[in-house]
This record gives sequence, structure tokens and C-alpha cells, in this order.
Amino acid sequence: MVIKADRGGSSVPTANMEDYLERMYRLIEQKGFARAVDIADALEISPSSVTHMLQRLADRGYVRYEKYRGVQLTRAGWRIGRRMVQRHRDLTRLLRLLGVQDEETIYRDVEGIEHHLSSVSMERVRALLRHAERCPGWWAEFSDHPSQ
Repeated sequence: MVIKADRGGSSVPTANMEDYLERMYRLIEQKGFARAVDIADALEISPSSVTHMLQRLADRGYVRYEKYRGVQLTRAGWRIGRRMVQRHRDLTRLLRLLGVQDEETIYRDVEGIEHHLSSVSMERVRALLRHAERCPGWWAEFSDHPSQ
């Protein structure tokens, strides 16, 4: 299926676009702004790749971007960035709850799955996390079984 770009931001972003929006959201939370060079450093990619993606994101209505002036998330971009940050946090919590301890493994696994879960599945993950917090005895019984 081909998704046409539109200026309203209503088309579904790609996983790569979500990564950029998540990173921009985090940068704005931390520093109050996001520049192409900051995004390139954070994602460990070339500034020219960032510029190209920023133009695509602007065409989709997710950012306002002027070369050498910085980047602003639109309402749609802000919403997606915030959603991706929350997904990342929730999936990190889930893997820790499941007993995954190596931070590099957690990061790599979360990056691998965060774009591929439906909103329905993410809501079930959140429900499980809430239940585990409210009923630690139930979770302790589950987690006492070693993985095979």
C-alpha cells in the first residue's frame, strides 16, 4: 500500500519518521529546542540525511522546518513524538519486569518492537504493567519461574 504525503499530517508515519519525531520530542523536552545538528548527533547519522528527513516530515505536516533555523513540531508531530516516548518507556518497563537486565539488550529490543505494536496491544501491555504494580504477589509468582 502506498501512502501519499499530505500537508495535514494525517498519513501514517513510517518507523523511521517515528524515530525522528521521538528524538525531536526528547530534545525539545530536554533543551527547549531541536536543531538538525542535534538530531544528527542523537541519531548518529549525517546532517544531510536529517535535512532530507526534515523536509519529508514538513511535507507530511509533522514539523515546521527552515534551513539553519531549527525545527518545530506541529501538533501532529508533537502527538506522535509523545506517543513514541511513552511506548518506549512502557516497553522498557515491561522488559525489566520480565527480568531482562542488560540495558543494551532492553534498548535494542525496544527499538526493534516499538513501531510494530498496535495501539490495542500497547494498551494491553499498559494494563499488564498496572496489574503487576497493583498485585506484586501475582507477578512475583510468575517471575519466580526461570526462563528456559
